[in-house]
Amino acid sequence: MVMAAETGAAALRDAASALASSMQPQVAAVFFVSAACTVALAALLAVLRMRPPWWCACPVCEAYLTASWAADFDNLCDWYAHLLRTSPAQTVHVHVLRNVLTANPATVDHMLRARFDNYPKGAPFSAILADFLGRGIFNVDGDAWLFQRKLAAAELASPALRAFAVRVVASELRSRLIPLLHSASREREGEEGRVLDLQDVFRRFAFDCICKISFGLDPGCLELSMPVSSFERAFDMASTLSARRATVPMHIIWKLKRLLNFGDERRLRDAVHLVDTLAAEVIRQRRKLGGAASGGSDLLSRFMGSINDDKYLRDIVVSFMLAGRDTVASALTAFFLLLSDHPEVAAAIRDEATRVAGDDVRLTASTFNKLKGMHYVHAALSESMRLFPPVQFDSKFAAGDDTLPDGTAVAKGTRVTYHAYAMGRMESVWGPDCGEFRPERWLQNGRFVPENPYRYPVFQAGARVCIGKELALMEMKAVIVAVVRSFDIEATDRSSRRPKFAPGLTATFAGGLPVRVRRRARVSGHNPPI
Repeated sequence: MVMAAETGAAALRDAASALASSMQPQVAAVFFVSAACTVALAALLAVLRMRPPWWCACPVCEAYLTASWAADFDNLCDWYAHLLRTSPAQTVHVHVLRNVLTANPATVDHMLRARFDNYPKGAPFSAILADFLGRGIFNVDGDAWLFQRKLAAAELASPALRAFAVRVVASELRSRLIPLLHSASREREGEEGRVLDLQDVFRRFAFDCICKISFGLDPGCLELSMPVSSFERAFDMASTLSARRATVPMHIIWKLKRLLNFGDERRLRDAVHLVDTLAAEVIRQRRKLGGAASGGSDLLSRFMGSINDDKYLRDIVVSFMLAGRDTVASALTAFFLLLSDHPEVAAAIRDEATRVAGDDVRLTASTFNKLKGMHYVHAALSESMRLFPPVQFDSKFAAGDDTLPDGTAVAKGTRVTYHAYAMGRMESVWGPDCGEFRPERWLQNGRFVPENPYRYPVFQAGARVCIGKELALMEMKAVIVAVVRSFDIEATDRSSRRPKFAPGLTATFAGGLPVRVRRRARVSGHNPPI
């Protein structure tokens, strides 16, 4: 009996010891996570107790921190526009963000031209987008920026690349966008055509185009079945979550979440990983084919002749994809929202297209050349981007102490932001009708006359002026002419008077742009352009 009891006790001790050993890793993990959270919370409380020297309880900072501005404004950008309109200097300081905001053209000129070297993108901005854009052109300064700009400018000016881009846009219009809109416009007996999210359609269209132009890759986002590309979804997620970092008052918050791989930062890491995986595979395949030497016309193939670092190639091409997709889709969405409220502008576009290109417009190289003679189309698009710039604001970080032309003192390290959205709504810049959509303000004797870029910094200005501007304008004007001549677009439950924006690197309408599409009757026996 005694021996049996001792044997049972020994077995129990062994079982307990084995259980304790098996639980050690889990217990250690729990203690580690608890300790890390405690340290993070203590650090955050310490920062809050410190009340940094730039902390401020002024009405502007209080309204920002408490979001009380939302009681009177639908969007943060509208509140900023109001502050800038009521400021005598057209400049305000949001101290809790260490951010000086301006809508003063003289200050924009100062930042982008006169004191260009003192206002780089800066390390804080680069850190926000580093995981997504890496060392791409929109996230670097100095020699790295200059190298990429010279390389890209030479390639984008190439007649071969321009001809390739025209073929890509024409193909997407002819085989995907126009057939999709035709399908949406079909009405069953006693029913209206189905409601379509035009913002989603333009994002897919622009993504297909820029993937072909940048990578030589066709994701097929705009097929009639409208499949959702995992690459596009990851790209959207990475863009949105990267932008969200910039809205956090203290960067230590998102950096801690990144360190712990928690919440939005975990989702961002997963999205960027998917983008990286696909980009790496495309680059590997293109290397195998020989890049431009094998006849590739896309940007990736052409850049391969100058760059051997595949990670660097990925960063450069993804940056161009971001610019070429999001900005084009944003501008087109806003344009057709405005057009829905101004049918007289659509009629004027049709008149000009018929006058310049004739009744039967086919999407050929000759057709695209005729876009240059459509001055009213250019004016209407410029006017739309004045009111709804795809990139609502752009920030730089002062490399040294400075004084702005309006007298505002800027300390080293301060973020200085010119607000293109607010500038388009300034009476001092555009006159008392600045809130009206009036394409005629861009015309003199029927010809388009560009505005001073420091008053209209939609494509930036100075040394950083957008090098893809002409390609973007070509793509947008081609879409406008093809769609307006073939269809009437009517926004449902949306107005250009009170838009609601979603957070992101570019202006995006919350809830999309639901529209009904109606196919126009044939004119003079000619088919609409397809």
